[in-house]
Amino acid sequence: GQGKQKTGHQGKDRVVTVPVGTLVKDPYSGRVIYDLDTEGKRYILADGGKGGRGNFHFKSNTNRAPRISEPGEEGPEIEYDLELKLIADVGLVGFPNAGKTTLLSKTCACRPKIASYPFTTLHPNLGVLEEYAYKRTIKIADVPGLIEGAHENRGLGHQFLRHIERTRVILYVIDMAGSDGRGPLEDFQVLKQELTMHDQALARKPFMVACNKMDIAESQEQLDRFFEKCGLPRELIFPISCADDKGLKALTEALVAALDKVMSAEKADSTSKQEPVDG
Repeated sequence: GQGKQKTGHQGKDRVVTVPVGTLVKDPYSGRVIYDLDTEGKRYILADGGKGGRGNFHFKSNTNRAPRISEPGEEGPEIEYDLELKLIADVGLVGFPNAGKTTLLSKTCACRPKIASYPFTTLHPNLGVLEEYAYKRTIKIADVPGLIEGAHENRGLGHQFLRHIERTRVILYVIDMAGSDGRGPLEDFQVLKQELTMHDQALARKPFMVACNKMDIAESQEQLDRFFEKCGLPRELIFPISCADDKGLKALTEALVAALDKVMSAEKADSTSKQEPVDG
């Protein structure tokens, strides 16, 4: 309408920019409508209403200035929930004070809040590990510390378990010094159980164990006991000390190798799905 035959088609779209990894969900059923899991993806949540016709459309040789118009229709009014799930290569899982955030700060160019009391991390931290030797970057997500019963909404970690679903490899960070009165083996078993209770698929993800705080005298005895009773292959267990950076290089190299293996499997699976089937 108005001058120069303006139309709604010439108007701009209303675009809402969201982080990669955002889910569009039905607020009532919880059904996932769309997954914005890669950069540049777009989804139309609601189309604009059907436009009416102004008097210009009714112009004719015998009626040069018609006083007729048709009203347009309003667009739909729809409610959606947007839920963010961080997309990372590695997810750090551990009890509060196990040293996850310190490990993130030691390996990535980020400065998350670190303190010597539980639940210092109140929201997920995402760091990027620059591995120039391998000509790639690794995204690492640190979620708030879990406690037993996290899958039943206990503590803070339950709010962020969904972020672990996106990761390719899980890295359990275990306090070998038993700083909070628990044993390392008990910690590992509880963490694995909490992830499995949250989502069975997490139990099938590749994982490694970072045995932290090896700079403390009691840790070696705890590590020996952990090796003996955990039932894991030695190549999955990495003694480290974030306090003096010991073992971090070996852990980083193992993460790169594990991620390469996972990504190769993903690529092979994607190729097989695209191949045409005879007949």
